[in-house]
Amino acid sequence: MTDTLADLAEALRAHPAIRSKLGIAQATGMLGLTGDAAGAPGDDAAMIETAEGFDLLAGEGFIPAFVAADPWFAGWCGVMVNLSDIAAMGGRATALIDQVWAPNAEAAAPLMKGLRDAAEAYGVPLVGGHTNFAASELNLAVSVLGKAQTPLTSFDAHPGDVLLVAIDHRGRYVNFDNFCAAFDAPHDRLRGDLALLPGLAERGLLRAGKDISQGGIAGTALMLAESSSVGMVLDLDRIVPPADVPLQRWLHSYPSFGFLLSVAPEQAAEVCVTFRKRGIWADPIGGVTEGSQLTLQRGGETALFWDHAQTPYLSLSRKEPAFA
Repeated sequence: MTDTLADLAEALRAHPAIRSKLGIAQATGMLGLTGDAAGAPGDDAAMIETAEGFDLLAGEGFIPAFVAADPWFAGWCGVMVNLSDIAAMGGRATALIDQVWAPNAEAAAPLMKGLRDAAEAYGVPLVGGHTNFAASELNLAVSVLGKAQTPLTSFDAHPGDVLLVAIDHRGRYVNFDNFCAAFDAPHDRLRGDLALLPGLAERGLLRAGKDISQGGIAGTALMLAESSSVGMVLDLDRIVPPADVPLQRWLHSYPSFGFLLSVAPEQAAEVCVTFRKRGIWADPIGGVTEGSQLTLQRGGETALFWDHAQTPYLSLSRKEPAFA
């Protein structure tokens, strides 16, 4: 752990997992996308309204070094992270497709097995994709389709909301800063845990939220704050990592089941209890404020982590705050 809160804020700002998200703004700029574009870029999944509700579409590409280090785990993650994105939008996943590049079928086999194992565990079918067995190295991308009746977005956090986190601590680190709580979990528990998010959204208990991504709690809070055109305070004294995990590492780790939620104060207790009943750690860790600053707080000390008005992060906020 760094010595002062200001040192910790600086270390987080400089961490590759957090800085890597800055590339999103470059990509969306090249495509001419803003937070007001069709599908609401900047959310965990694209959201398309239909006569029956909302279709959700998301996809993940993987760093080649990550895939090469553990192809089976990369295949598993291809399913797992996409399903979390759909759940974060208050949706239920319906199908997955994969895109696999490999020098040959033998090299692709562990990756393919990881995809199949995870699809079976979570009960979402793989329905096709694209395969190339003449590539120079192993690469993977996976896309998912889902549906939502009461969608949960990144654009609706409101000043005065409670910021709470729900993370499954029953896991271990696997490959880089990926904390996986899925390997030893019964399949019905994995499916039931993901179903909590659409259930809570449909009961009107959630205002806004995001899946905790590779940017960890800190980076995900920044994305949520910028998308909603608000500020946030993270109270580090309230954030409890799993046993033997340093707080600094936890703040930029990816948990296999982890969600950051903006909730009206009178509904926070019920939301937390819903997760805790399934053995998932859930607690308020801060609040939503006016402005554009994301501030860290610890032991009465405060430090600025990021001001998204001064230094845009994803550059995908809407022109006007949703709550205005």
